[in-house]
Amino acid sequence: MKYIALLRGINVGGNRKVEMKRLKALFESLGYKNVSTYLNSGNVIFESNKEQGDIQKDIQKNLKREFGCEIQTLIKSEKEIKRIAKAIPEEWKNDTEQKTDVAYLFEEIDFKETIDVLPIKKEFIEIKYIKGAIIWNIKRENINKSQLTKIISHKVYQLMTVRNVNTARKLAGIKREV
Repeated sequence: MKYIALLRGINVGGNRKVEMKRLKALFESLGYKNVSTYLNSGNVIFESNKEQGDIQKDIQKNLKREFGCEIQTLIKSEKEIKRIAKAIPEEWKNDTEQKTDVAYLFEEIDFKETIDVLPIKKEFIEIKYIKGAIIWNIKRENINKSQLTKIISHKVYQLMTVRNVNTARKLAGIKREV
């Protein structure tokens, strides 16, 4: 089965540096097949016959051993990643007028009600929940008004890993005409 590992909080602001070549080699040394990485933000595509929960434990343990720090990792099946990406309205994108992100959720906060605890002004943002993720779209002119940046300091932020819409679609193998 094909999986995507989403590593949280690596290579941001010079902290928790993880070289993609070394990350790929680690996955291969653990017996995962057809391993590839996408971008420097910790997206690993691979195949395995192991159960999803076992993969997550295995990878997190070995990331700590290899890189010397805890790296939260969310494992999603290809099917889950595709389902989430297909839920993104086609007109939602990243350009000069709008910004769209996907917050992939760890199990502890994978509920529609998580949206209600986010410290945002919902009148300035379109936001939707789908099992496994929260997706938002905002006009760039409203980013400050929406208080979207306050999410970073909220406790639920520690249980999500955010990717922009282009990355979400790429990981799902969805090609869009530009």
